[in-house]
Amino acid sequence: MKELGIIMNGVTGRMGTNQHLVRSILALREEGGVELPDGERVLPDPVLVGRDERKLRRLSEEYGVERWTADPDLESCLDGDDTVYFDSQITNRRAPALLRAIEAGKHVYCEKPLASDLDTAVEVARTAEASGVKHGIVQDKLWLPGIQKLQRLLDMDFFGEVLSVRVEFGYWVFTGHGQPAQRPSWNYRAEDGGGIIDDMFSHWSYVLETLFGRVESVACLGRTHVPRRVDEAGEEYEATADDAAYAIMELDGGTVAQVNSSWTTRVNRDDLLEIQVDGTDGSAVAGLRDCKTQSHANTPKPVWNPDTPTNHDFTDDWSDVPNNREFENAFKQQWAAFLRHVAADEPFPYDFREGVKGIQLTEASHRSWDERRTVDIDEPPV
Repeated sequence: MKELGIIMNGVTGRMGTNQHLVRSILALREEGGVELPDGERVLPDPVLVGRDERKLRRLSEEYGVERWTADPDLESCLDGDDTVYFDSQITNRRAPALLRAIEAGKHVYCEKPLASDLDTAVEVARTAEASGVKHGIVQDKLWLPGIQKLQRLLDMDFFGEVLSVRVEFGYWVFTGHGQPAQRPSWNYRAEDGGGIIDDMFSHWSYVLETLFGRVESVACLGRTHVPRRVDEAGEEYEATADDAAYAIMELDGGTVAQVNSSWTTRVNRDDLLEIQVDGTDGSAVAGLRDCKTQSHANTPKPVWNPDTPTNHDFTDDWSDVPNNREFENAFKQQWAAFLRHVAADEPFPYDFREGVKGIQLTEASHRSWDERRTVDIDEPPV
């Protein structure tokens, strides 16, 4: 067995701690590492990096991670022998750190979005490609059980011609008045890289393209529905970023996607994320873990008549897609794939080019909102 040093920058945040450190890297260590094609195993060896010494020390003690450093400039980390640099900082700190890691010869893996703007993302992607280092971006939604089941249905041609996709995502995030907010305050400050378009549309880009086709145009309307929130210190602040966005996208091949994303909606559906796919031969609704279908043969024939009560229970007309296998944590599965890519050169298609596509959709959506029009999305510049 060989060890693979991983510099983990920004893991003191909620996502970095829970998904990347605990449920991915430490879980892989507990399993004895990642098995390579030749049967050898590679064991991830993390060093925790951040700006808050108190939080880093607490993480180190709680999870038994011996190596950590409060070195926001990365000097001591990048000069060492660690192989991989991982970044889950807030967005506006990510690109400079990635460029420094690439210059130091580290393979790089990071959370989305790749950068705060398209030009910077293109620069990072081109620099990574020119340097020859391996690079990858988190696209965790592809490993969710519900999305995996949708992919299975597509592979089996269950839908026939796919006509439309409807994405409903979101929940009510408390403002901090009376109850603490369950998301960090920077999410609601545009100057810190916040906003639901910047946060979620990179996800919708790769989910839609992988399953149904590349996004070719977008008409988007964003909103800051809640103007005042309370931060972690109990201070009220002005929310300057969008907390909801409503978009219509046309995909390669003509499929239409309706995408609603909101931190200001109360959930009346089976999950925080639902994706409905309607096709000529059948439909499906996927959540984070479950998926249900309705074939053409089993589709009821409703008749519109608002003058009489509806006695039919339409939820009974759907059938659950069976699990058929065990589904592991989505972040952990992609981490294992990237480590195999680094250690054994296995293919890994989720590189910085894919990250650039996400920011293309994000910027086009902002432009659509600003200019009140549909915006076409060009071929990726890298």
